[in-house]
Amino acid sequence: MSTYLGDLLDDARWERFVGRHREVASFDDAVEARSPGRVLFVHGQGGIGKTTLLQQLRARARTAGRRVVQIDGRDVDPSPEGVATAIRAALDPPPGDGPFARLPAGAVLLIDGYEQLAPIDCWLRDEFVPGLSADNVVVLAGRDPPSAPWRADPGWRRLVAVHHLDAFDASESGQLLAHAGIDPSIRPHLVSLGRGHPLTMALLADRAAAGQVPDTLAAAPDLISALLESFLHDPPSEAHMTGLATCAIAWLTTEDLLRRLVGADAASVWQWLARRPFVTTTPHGLFAHDLARDVLDAEFERRAPERYRSYHRLIHAHAVAGLRAAGGPARQPHAQQLHFLLRNSPLATAIAALRAQGSTAVVPARTEEHKQVCATIERFEGSASAALARAWLREQPDHLSVVRTSEGVAGFTYHLLCPSGSALEERDPAVRAVLDHVARQAPIRPGERVSIARFLGGPREHQRDPYAILAGNVSSIVEWLSHPLAWSFCVTVDDEYWAPFFDFMAFAPVAEIDVDGLRHVAYGIDWRRIPVDAWFGLMRERGHSGGTGPPPEALLRPPPLDRTRFAEALRSALRTLHRPDQLATNPLIGSALAASAAGPDAAQLRTTIENAVADLGNEPKGDQLRAVLHRTYLRPASTQEAAAEVLGLPFSTYRRHLAKALDHLTDLLWMIEIGDQR
Repeated sequence: MSTYLGDLLDDARWERFVGRHREVASFDDAVEARSPGRVLFVHGQGGIGKTTLLQQLRARARTAGRRVVQIDGRDVDPSPEGVATAIRAALDPPPGDGPFARLPAGAVLLIDGYEQLAPIDCWLRDEFVPGLSADNVVVLAGRDPPSAPWRADPGWRRLVAVHHLDAFDASESGQLLAHAGIDPSIRPHLVSLGRGHPLTMALLADRAAAGQVPDTLAAAPDLISALLESFLHDPPSEAHMTGLATCAIAWLTTEDLLRRLVGADAASVWQWLARRPFVTTTPHGLFAHDLARDVLDAEFERRAPERYRSYHRLIHAHAVAGLRAAGGPARQPHAQQLHFLLRNSPLATAIAALRAQGSTAVVPARTEEHKQVCATIERFEGSASAALARAWLREQPDHLSVVRTSEGVAGFTYHLLCPSGSALEERDPAVRAVLDHVARQAPIRPGERVSIARFLGGPREHQRDPYAILAGNVSSIVEWLSHPLAWSFCVTVDDEYWAPFFDFMAFAPVAEIDVDGLRHVAYGIDWRRIPVDAWFGLMRERGHSGGTGPPPEALLRPPPLDRTRFAEALRSALRTLHRPDQLATNPLIGSALAASAAGPDAAQLRTTIENAVADLGNEPKGDQLRAVLHRTYLRPASTQEAAAEVLGLPFSTYRRHLAKALDHLTDLLWMIEIGDQR
């Protein structure tokens, strides 16, 4: 009996086949008639291993003595006649010249690329497959899940087994690399890089065998191009390409976000994205499979770096605006978006670990969860820290955020807002050290607050737990963008792990504290020197080009003015309101009053002051206050005496009104400076 090269090829594939135990067992049961199933529907994204699985099933069917007919939807005209022609060509020996080629009894039909036959899915389901012999077995493999009638009809539900192909686990990925002869020392890196995606693993193995092991997917443009071939067909338009880039960059893509980037095409682009095999639809939006996202993200940045950065800025701005406009739980998706945009930080691995699970909610803790949180703190940090946590939670119970899983609290973070008037600010060594630093370096001004992320952890790896990192980052973003803050601090007991991340974030180490024999390190940033919006811009830049350490001097405002110096500078600014050259040297140029998208700006300072004067007119009996400021500074009379005459006021009354108006204007602008009003 002759042996063909095809048989040897099948043998080699059989020996190196990895995983897919559930799918193989389902097929074997159908072939051996151990189950009622006669149709297997296998679906999954490009490169996930559908074709490889069909090759294994073909070999198993032949071993079982079954005749195999295999066709590829990409090579078939999507019509009944096209399918008949393809089956006739695949049969050996060929059938006669009948009007339609029937499968021989007992044959196994394998159809790859089934999504290409979507136009005749109804015919295949209602006419072709029902007309087959009861001992035929059919396997349909495609990118898309089966249409509703395959799953809704009671008859098909009994005869059809649906299998969604997932990525390999670490063990299966290691087996694949072992079969490829990859040195054990580099397998863990390749497993991490490929994330269980079979095609990627195979391509990485090929590069590794040639002595080329990339650090990241972005370091291998040819690999990325090969992956893109399996992921993409040409998008229909530039708007669709932009939508694809958005889905690669963003944590969740909503139609509102698409509208910001592609305008009126948002609805059609949304529908197109939702049909991509590597995109999952959730109640909150769309998100791409993590590997597809990595590949697309790297490819877009390589092809069009400036456009890529502009997309990042637009997505970031959309999330910030959404978070500031929302309240309560509605802030969560926007904070997740901003958290995910920082995924090129030193904590990228932890961020990626949760990425494929969708939007993991960071929510306010329930009272009954305080006990579990404090138990975790006691386990990792000791009884003294746990006692402090219990005391703080009794006084400020609303600032604990958690991530919940089926096992309970999987991660948590607890923020304090100070000054609170609590005696715990003195009793807690970490809080006391932080507030002492503020008092020494840049004291808070009346009305300003300090945020301290005092406790963070998870029950498994404590401050290295991905859920703890998620809770910490997302809740911090909400805190920083929702409250007017002078300073923010984070306290860690795992400085070895967190130090690179805080250095990336431009948070400086400010204090080392011993609590019950355990070293704590506090990191902080003064938002009065670098506004939070400018800080996010710095994070975007560092995510693209690298960089660590303190914020660049060019981004820093001058040290904040106290209330007395602020009032003096305002009076000076009013006197030079129409002299841009002098206004540009006023101390207020470094304040929030002069802040613009392009940096401190004298014209913005003047506009802020003029708007505040106009706003005084909206206060009770404020018209006279607005009028006296208007005639004294905005459209000034030649002298104060002349201004009093124009206003029809005795000079002493005018001076009294002017003093009162200046006090009110200073109060209003001070609120803007410390963040209570924008």
